[in-house]
Amino acid sequence: MTQSATGRNESRTESKVEALRAVRGMNDIFPDEAEVWLAFEAIVRDWLARYGYRNMRTPLLEHTALFRRSIGEVTDIVEKEMYSFTDALNDEHLSLRPEATASTVRASVEHNFLYGGPQRVWYTGPMFRHEKPQRGRYRQFHQVGAEALGFAGPDVDAELLVMCARLWRELGLQDIRLQINSLGNLAERRAHREALVAFLRAHAADLDADSQRRLETNPLRVLDSKNPAMQSLVEAAPRLLDHLGDDSLRHFEAVRAMITEAGVAYEINPRLVRGLDYYNLTVFEWVTDRLGAQGTVCGGGRYDGLFEHIGGKPTPAAGFAMGVERLIDLMRGAGRLPAVRLPDVYLVHMGERADRFAIRVGETLREARLAVVSHAGGGRFRDQMKKADASGARVAVIVGDDEADAGQVSVKDLRSGEPQAAVPLEAAALLIRTIARVGVPGEQGATD
Repeated sequence: MTQSATGRNESRTESKVEALRAVRGMNDIFPDEAEVWLAFEAIVRDWLARYGYRNMRTPLLEHTALFRRSIGEVTDIVEKEMYSFTDALNDEHLSLRPEATASTVRASVEHNFLYGGPQRVWYTGPMFRHEKPQRGRYRQFHQVGAEALGFAGPDVDAELLVMCARLWRELGLQDIRLQINSLGNLAERRAHREALVAFLRAHAADLDADSQRRLETNPLRVLDSKNPAMQSLVEAAPRLLDHLGDDSLRHFEAVRAMITEAGVAYEINPRLVRGLDYYNLTVFEWVTDRLGAQGTVCGGGRYDGLFEHIGGKPTPAAGFAMGVERLIDLMRGAGRLPAVRLPDVYLVHMGERADRFAIRVGETLREARLAVVSHAGGGRFRDQMKKADASGARVAVIVGDDEADAGQVSVKDLRSGEPQAAVPLEAAALLIRTIARVGVPGEQGATD
């Protein structure tokens, strides 16, 4: 018995595959937006190079123990936010990286990276935290970070802050404020911890559930509570700054003096502790009121003990990380998105011989460092010219069979009423550069 046409149609309908969607909080970035990211990243690469920071890349996947040991067992990141799993083949506990400082230090210890002396490095890429997705806060998010490895003095702390201030200026962002604090050394934090625990126990009835749990495991994290009902209690709690010894105070005062000399404004926030356990001495955040509750766009500080926690030798270090999505959001709001490069040429071609010749035309112009979009898919001349105009290119290069036979192209300025001009292919690049005001490669001010 043969199946009826109706039955075949019903079968196809029933077997329709459900469309898949991206994981919540992990976003697709299409070309219009990605070009903004690329332009932003070009600014960042140039800025970091001017301070002597070199690019470093580490895996997205690490042993979970790395983050438990570095970030801290009782931090929100480790307890609630990491994407962790067991690799069944090797029985290894692995996690997608929630931040990259620990990976940078792990790599430095594993490969003896500081054998020849201190290093300045930077990184960029995706991080992963299982948070509630909201504006500027996603489950896959991107950071740019810089780490000064092997430097002990307050001058590097100040350098990191001055660097950030320069970047905000170059990005055209004015409403970002610097908050700084000092967490002192281990002995000072212990003394402060004892005073803080005594204070919090005396006010145990006023603590929320998270703070009651942290009271027994990591009381310093109570000071980082974002619960509005907790803020008056947090403000009344003992301050770590009041427990700092002479060396820690001198370090903090030196940082403040240096950034003041550089014209960087700041405010001391004695409750600033950061969300990671590895910090000591200087900690800081750059914050804004333009992103709602998620107002931190960059944070960091000194982490002199992290190398030892990961199994290395005692090594001073400091660094920061900034959120790419948040900075681009701020730039968009300020009307300061970086310019993206549009094509110089849209290549229009019709005819069998013209289609073949167009391949050579495009490559000749690209050899001259021009950005060329070649029309694909055929179509009428008028439709191709519409696409040329919509591409943003300043110039259309037109090739027909007659031009192909003569080894010529027609060059048309799309942004003026000037008539198109027919020129030999060898002369086309110079004419296009004249029209589009694109510099010659190798000359000062050239567009590469």
